[in-house]
Amino acid sequence: MNAYQQKWVNVLTAANIKDWQIAPRGNDIAIEMPNVTDLKLIRDNLPQTLAAISLDINLPHERVKFLFHNGYEKFEYILNPDAADLNEEGKGR
Repeated sequence: MNAYQQKWVNVLTAANIKDWQIAPRGNDIAIEMPNVTDLKLIRDNLPQTLAAISLDINLPHERVKFLFHNGYEKFEYILNPDAADLNEEGKGR
């Protein structure tokens, strides 16, 4: 795990969001939420929320993928995508 990923894990864990389990998974960060969590609401507000939280992170930005799961649904969000991520996005268009 790199320092940037560790800092994100620490910041998210320190937020003490009830019943969220936050843990590194390889180079990613897995976030398990209660099954009643509205993933659409999380997904829609995620960029603004991460931007606000990131003000406390003073490390060089690195690629990190957040894996969100509520027991039924899941989605991924990549912060600071690399060239491979951008190429993958372009293939679907």
